[in-house]
Amino acid sequence: MSEELSKSKLTPERLSLLYQVSNVIHSTLESQEALQLIVSEAVRVMRASSGSLVLINPTTNFLEIHAAQNLSSTARKLKLRVGEGITGWVAQVGKPARVGDVTQDKRYVSVRGGVRSELAVPLEVRGEVRGVINVDSDRADAFSAEDQELLQELAVQAAKVIHNTWLYEQLRLKVALFESLASVSRTINSTLNLDEALRAITKEACELMRSRMCSLMLLDESGEWLDLRASFGAGDSYINKPRLSAEESLIGVVVRRKKPLQVANVQTDTRYQNVELARREGLVSLLSVPLIFAGQSIGAMSVYTARPYNFSNEEIKILSALAELSAIAIEKARLYERVVDVEEQLRQNEKLSALGLLAAEVAHEIRNPLTVMKLLYHSLDLKFPASDPRAKDTQIIESKIEHLNKIVEQILDFARTTEPKFAPVNLNDLVDELGLLVRHKLSNQGIKLVRELQSDLPLVSGDAPQLEQAFLNLILNAAEAMPDGGSLTIRSRLVRGSDKSTQVAVEFKDTGAGMSVEQQKRAFKTVLATTKAKGTGLGLAIVGRIIETHHGRIKILSRHGRGTTMRVMLPVK
Repeated sequence: MSEELSKSKLTPERLSLLYQVSNVIHSTLESQEALQLIVSEAVRVMRASSGSLVLINPTTNFLEIHAAQNLSSTARKLKLRVGEGITGWVAQVGKPARVGDVTQDKRYVSVRGGVRSELAVPLEVRGEVRGVINVDSDRADAFSAEDQELLQELAVQAAKVIHNTWLYEQLRLKVALFESLASVSRTINSTLNLDEALRAITKEACELMRSRMCSLMLLDESGEWLDLRASFGAGDSYINKPRLSAEESLIGVVVRRKKPLQVANVQTDTRYQNVELARREGLVSLLSVPLIFAGQSIGAMSVYTARPYNFSNEEIKILSALAELSAIAIEKARLYERVVDVEEQLRQNEKLSALGLLAAEVAHEIRNPLTVMKLLYHSLDLKFPASDPRAKDTQIIESKIEHLNKIVEQILDFARTTEPKFAPVNLNDLVDELGLLVRHKLSNQGIKLVRELQSDLPLVSGDAPQLEQAFLNLILNAAEAMPDGGSLTIRSRLVRGSDKSTQVAVEFKDTGAGMSVEQQKRAFKTVLATTKAKGTGLGLAIVGRIIETHHGRIKILSRHGRGTTMRVMLPVK
């Protein structure tokens, strides 16, 4: 900076003054504070009566006063078009203007009474005119050529300050983005409630983008309509507006093209479907970005400002990042719903298996007395004359006994089809998959799931679906034993028997009330003999049957009041 100043034609005194001013205006990185310092120092060194710093709004092309000294609040609100007034002329041509008597200049637009002379210089940021520094005086011919050069040098330094503060603002925005992304990520990971996660995301987006309102719309199952799923800052009119057509609406364009879109003013844009609603809600500029997951567009996130605004590329990237998180949250919630459905399907399969087991056992119990009845009937050798009504009765009895026997055989044949189909099974993988299915049920019940699985566990020979059903029953049985919460530990390990045989042990240890000796004796008994007060009473009977068909064994280790451990032993493949 000192090298640049040394090349100036200013006197040493003015150079020293400019150096001091430069130090002052470089003392802050806060955008508004820096602009105010620039104006204040310009007024001071120029010995002016008032001053202002105006910037060109890239959206409206108006000159807007961003900082001022000795101007009323009404004057600060004045907006000039580029080319309008002395200030507008400077912004248009990019040259300074020094007017000794403003009353004789047709370009002059009054912003304060009593002004006689004016000096305005362009403010160039990286070679582009972005605004004007303007000083006024109540004296005629108040500013000299040397003053003009000094103000121009000040404008050069001011441009650097403005550029640095803009860079700082972008960094601040990036920091805020990372904080918001972290906050949103925590929200997504801490809840599986989709509506709650999306409300948090729209709130973060609205605050981060400093917007009037944020909305998130999703495609319905048909892909033809966009429904409002979450919003922040929206009024009743917006919330209750009709659903949008994905083909005909402006937001639909964003979804179909998978590209961001911004609109300068939705209140006047004919492509926007709800112009009157936008006016009622005070919505002006729009930025909408697609929600994309696995290459598919599933909706759009939109932010609206309350005044004309041109969104920067950085802001588009920020909103796109939040939209990507939203898509992840949505798909995570949908995946959870599918997991719940699969879990329910497993429960239904468990019931069907239990019913099949129950039917087979009923058939088995019926067949024995039915066989006795059949033998006794034939031993009676009941023969009556054709004219005797009892002859017809005996024929009916014999046919019905045969009918019952066929039904029993059919049921037993059906039950035999559930014999396991053996193949290599990784029990650790099976436990991990079950942990995913039941984690939410256990979490909602206040049960902590702990897995202690031996990493080099060998494969076993078994029917994976049947073993999964058996392990699921053990997990659900343990959960039922801990209605007020607790801990369920699933442990796998390799065990060598006294006969040098190798087996895999999988233990399910709960912290429930434990089982009495009598309960342990009856645990794997016939389902028809269960005395369980709650539930079907079929779970452990099914487990016992499955482990038995897998040439394994199951053992109960329990003490009343100290929990229960179910140990399953299966031979290695």
